[in-house]
Amino acid sequence: MSEAPTPALPVTFRPGRTRAVLLTVGTVMFVVITAVALMLEKLGPGERASFVFTAALFLGILVLLSRPKVVADDDGVTVVNITRTRRLAWAEILRVNLRPGDAWVFLDLSDGTSLPALGIQPGIAREQAIRDARALRALAETRGTGPEAS
Repeated sequence: MSEAPTPALPVTFRPGRTRAVLLTVGTVMFVVITAVALMLEKLGPGERASFVFTAALFLGILVLLSRPKVVADDDGVTVVNITRTRRLAWAEILRVNLRPGDAWVFLDLSDGTSLPALGIQPGIAREQAIRDARALRALAETRGTGPEAS
């Protein structure tokens, strides 16, 4: 990745198009399944409720999948993945990686581990993900212990 301007803080990185698709599909699916449950005359109340419950379950899963984001502020980075949130100080982030073929950004951490940051993913919007990864890398390098930190 090449040099990128450092964005003003706070900044939130999130896969906007992916999120829009997931939430739209989830909402439409919920409405259609619920409408079918209400229109089928042979269904009893329990069966209708199970249709609506199943639709709500699908919607809930898609809402969880749309949750990932990366929030950078003066004190560090908050990585929100599907079911977990982790707060990192800038000094903990050694490197921001988005290699060809990666599904999302990985943060190399000072404890020797790597943390996936699903909030920056090249799936639908590859160019935006590359810009976001470069911006996060620039922030990590200027504020943390990365190769170019002071």
